[in-house]
Formats: sequence, structure tokens, C-alpha cells
Amino acid sequence: MIVLEVAYLEKRYRDNYAVKNISFGLKEGACTALLGPNGAGKTTTLNMLAGLLRPTGGSIRTTSSSDDIREIIGYLPQYPAFFEWMTGNEFLVFSGEISGLSKGDSRQRADELISMVGLQEGKDRRVGHYSGGMKQRLGIAQALIHKPKLLILDEPVSALDPFGRREVLELLKTLKKETTILFSTHILNDAEQICDEVLFLHKGELIEDGPIEEVKARHHRLKMKLHFNEDSKKFVHFLKVNDWLHNIVSDGNQISFDVTDLERDRSRIFSMISENGWGVTKFETSEQSLEEVFMEVMNR
Repeated sequence: MIVLEVAYLEKRYRDNYAVKNISFGLKEGACTALLGPNGAGKTTTLNMLAGLLRPTGGSIRTTSSSDDIREIIGYLPQYPAFFEWMTGNEFLVFSGEISGLSKGDSRQRADELISMVGLQEGKDRRVGHYSGGMKQRLGIAQALIHKPKLLILDEPVSALDPFGRREVLELLKTLKKETTILFSTHILNDAEQICDEVLFLHKGELIEDGPIEEVKARHHRLKMKLHFNEDSKKFVHFLKVNDWLHNIVSDGNQISFDVTDLERDRSRIFSMISENGWGVTKFETSEQSLEEVFMEVMNR
């Protein structure tokens, strides 16, 4: 089931497109990452989906029977603002009331969310004394206060230290079991860890999308890396004469390259090492990471 469907969405400022003609759907229960460099149009896209910015073209459809799609969306901006004199619990109760919940329901929902996001010890502490990770978890709780079908997060971990980042990523892993999530990031490793689907945005245009494994399969490459006990440059010309080796890169004592058949080409490399007596100290094989796929697609 599709929770939200975007068709030919655009945002134009005079003759400049911040977002141009993008179409995609968000599946119920899936976690989707909106990926792209700074200036790609990620925040503009999320602001349109959240109802904070009016599109200049295209449509946004949801499962909501209301014309106001904000009823089914919980949104956390990149730089959330809090009433820092409030405690975490007070802030959530207040957020529930302005979302239309009764005072009693707001208190009950605040208790549920405080437990869910792991803020039990800090619930009676003023928000101004929270760490960055705690504030992000509180912001996510606030976005979930009205039980939305879709949670939208704009760069939820970009401003956090490694500990805060890990806290929020672990929370998202838990939340994706209960609600549909769309979040933007330029940290590809984060997306690969927790997401089911990806959207690649570049200069306002959607240039690749789909389940992570399918996207990686469309750009499938097998990589090998040799570690030598000396500078690897002297071995490059031996490798370049083989047309079954591609994208050969020398970096200090290492050489990396792409192959098309892992088993066959691994045997070939072992034979070359043995026959020439190369001082290879380590041999590695791997498939392309999402980051490598992203860089390949962006550089087309």
C-alpha cells in the first residue's frame, strides 16, 4: 500500500528550479532515504510534502480523506526549535494539545513516547539542558505525538556527535517497525544501515530510486584490493595489460580494481601473484557500497 504518492512535483523560483518534475511513492511500513549533496533540493522537497511550502507544479496524494495532508504527517526540521524552559514531558504534552489531543490523551501519549525514545531519565529536566542527541529524540517524539502514518525527518543526524548519531539511528531502526519513515541525509552509510528504499536527488531532479538492493544491482560491480609490502605503483602496468581488470587505482601500498566474475578473476589474480613473486600482504574482495553507487550515478 502506498502511503504518499508524488507525481511530477516542482518548485520553481522565477526561472530556477529547486525541484524539477520528480515522481515517487512511499510504501507503508518502509523506511526511505532521500539522498543528495547540499543544494540538491532535499529540504525543499520535504517542506512541500509536509505542507510548509506550496509546489508550483505536480501533485501530492495520500491515504488521508482530508485535503490537509498534515493530519497524517509528523515532521522534524533539520534545526528544530524548542521552548527550552520547558521540561521534556511538558513540551510533549503541550505539543499534543496543539495537535488537537485532550490534556489527558496528551499526557498519556507523552508517557508512551518518552519511553519509546528513551528519555525516561530526562523527562523532568529542562530541554535547555539536553544534549544534541536527546533533543533530536525529543523532536522525533514530538513529530509522533498525533500518531502520524508518515514520519518525515530532515537531516536528523547531521548536527550530532558520533554518540548522538548512533542513538538516533538506533531509534529509527525501532520506529520503522511501526510507521513509514522518509528522511533526508548526505551520509550514505546511515541510509545503507537502516533504509529499505532510496531516492537519489541531484540538482532538483530524481536520478535514481528503488529498493537499496535493486539500486545496487543495477550498478553492480565487484571490487578487489591488493595490499603490497612496498609502493604499489610499480605493479600497475602489469595489471593494466589485462582487459578483465577495470578502474585500476593505485594508492600508496594498495591497488584496487573492478572485476566481472569474482571466482574466475580471483584465481587469475592469485596466479599472477604466485608467478611473479609479488609481496602481497593482504587480499580483499567486496561489492559496491551504496556510497560508491551514489558517486557513480552523480558523476554521470
